[in-house]
Amino acid sequence: MDKRKVIEAYQRGFLTTQECAQILGLDSVKIMRLVHDSNWSDQQKTQKVR
Repeated sequence: MDKRKVIEAYQRGFLTTQECAQILGLDSVKIMRLVHDSNWSDQQKTQKVR
């Protein structure tokens, strides 16, 4: 499964933090860092423009 889609589903409220972490194979603390990482957010904005 595409990690970006899992994180996007979490951000839209379709998944809980625990569900998102389980799908990605990360613990809840790491998933929060990943989701809120500014580099990741900037990459997503760039990809949506293309």
